[in-house]
Amino acid sequence: MRLNPILLLPALFLLVQTRELQWWETTIFYQIYPRSFVDSDGDGIGDLKGITSKLEYLREIGVGATWLSPMFQSPMYDFGYDIADFYDVHNEYGTMQDFEDLIAKAKELDIKIVLDFVPNHGSNESVWFEEALKGHEQYYDYFVWEDGVVDENGVMHPPNNWNSVFRKSAWEYREEVGKYYLHQFVIGQPDFNYRNPAVVEEMKNVLRFWLDKGVAGFRIDAISHLFEVDKELYGGKLPDEPLSGRRSDDPLSYDYLDHIYTVNQDETYDMVYQWREVFDEYEKIDGLQRVVMTEAYTSPQLTMRYFGDGEREGAQMPFNFVLISDVNGDSTAPEIKYALDKFLTFKPIDKLANWVAGNHDNNRVASRFSPKLVDGINMIVLLLPGIAVTYMGEEIGMKDGFVSWEDTVDPSACNTDDPINYYQVSRDPERTPFQWNSEKNAGFSTADKTWLPVADGYEALNVEFQKSVERSHLNIYKKLAILRTEPVFRHGRFESSALNSDVFAFRRWHEGEIYLVVINLREQSYSLDLTYFENVSGHLEIVINSMESPKVVG
Repeated sequence: MRLNPILLLPALFLLVQTRELQWWETTIFYQIYPRSFVDSDGDGIGDLKGITSKLEYLREIGVGATWLSPMFQSPMYDFGYDIADFYDVHNEYGTMQDFEDLIAKAKELDIKIVLDFVPNHGSNESVWFEEALKGHEQYYDYFVWEDGVVDENGVMHPPNNWNSVFRKSAWEYREEVGKYYLHQFVIGQPDFNYRNPAVVEEMKNVLRFWLDKGVAGFRIDAISHLFEVDKELYGGKLPDEPLSGRRSDDPLSYDYLDHIYTVNQDETYDMVYQWREVFDEYEKIDGLQRVVMTEAYTSPQLTMRYFGDGEREGAQMPFNFVLISDVNGDSTAPEIKYALDKFLTFKPIDKLANWVAGNHDNNRVASRFSPKLVDGINMIVLLLPGIAVTYMGEEIGMKDGFVSWEDTVDPSACNTDDPINYYQVSRDPERTPFQWNSEKNAGFSTADKTWLPVADGYEALNVEFQKSVERSHLNIYKKLAILRTEPVFRHGRFESSALNSDVFAFRRWHEGEIYLVVINLREQSYSLDLTYFENVSGHLEIVINSMESPKVVG
């Protein structure tokens, strides 16, 4: 059958009632890195009681859901992303009772709690791994094991050339079993074997355990690494990955290889669909839809596969990282527009976009763009069509802290073995303690030493100060959060334009109501004709302006 272009003339329009939105479609998700939010017991490390004590603050700024980075039992080689017990709370963060108290307080305030799920790997200090080393067949098969390769001199080498995301070989030898285990991240994070049905069922049980505790969903970490290629397709041996040509100077670098056998395998998407089915089991019981977020820094085409396959549903929120990966403070308005349009262009028409400008793995907005663009980026995140995600501190314009080589703890930086250039890959600067006030340690902790040093300048850049002045990033954020609840931003249409190389603007409209958001990326002043946008003419009232704007509201 040949399809030809056609022009359809509208014959009749029926008024369709706007559908009722799910809670996750309208809320603001606020990411908390528990280790750095609030320390309640003075040990220099943030904890669950500290988070509970500040839930009113989240409600005050318009947040209806918070996603907690891992708070499970862990030896902390990668600060919680190496989980030793998926069914328990890390002792530095508190107890299971503390977590249950957090859930109860959040429920009182109508705040949903979302947890970080780290399914790709566990910890080499877990009972599962320790039992594997003892030869316990059930747990041995939980992990990926391979024989080494012996060269002509009788020297043992790793099974193949795969590198860890954190540099160096992705294989570690264990004499107890005479084999290498796979770790795509740090040595202490052995990868799970998802070709083992017992692992699949175990991870579903982990999800059910925390869903039974009252969590409203999960953000799934490092999802694209979940499966490796099926070695049976290659004669029972996992093949070498080809060279990428990007880092010919460092064979131990992750970027030295093209990871065609270790990321974005087809089976990964099926696993997400299976997890969504577990979530949907709970919705059938109580009517509350649980949310699935997936973290994958990949192409838009592959990102869209996480939504579903047309027959089965997947993640409601495959994270959209364009504001992190595609643009920065040097970007022009056309480049900003091009990046933002990407997700909207590729996403299925019946799915929502989501907007993420910062997280615990990337430099803060104020440092990656500029302090003067904090309000503009928050306007983009909160007022574009779709779901908003804010990393703790972005609402007050926190900057990256300086962390010396001596104070550096991030394995990504430590593995460089380079006290000069370590900062180029360190994630510690964006993880420094939250700045509550101008007192000791920015009000984060009463300890003499905090797990990471507090960033300089906190005396004037903190929540308490910004609450006390009329014009502040925090108060602007609060106003944006309120404006976001209007029908025009929940249901309205969208169009955007680069008015010139420096000015990006977008229009939201719904049932005769129109809003324009205009963001100047530079300090150059311009006189612009906003009637470029349809149905925009005459007097425009300024509703919210940034700290840098000379305009007057009203």
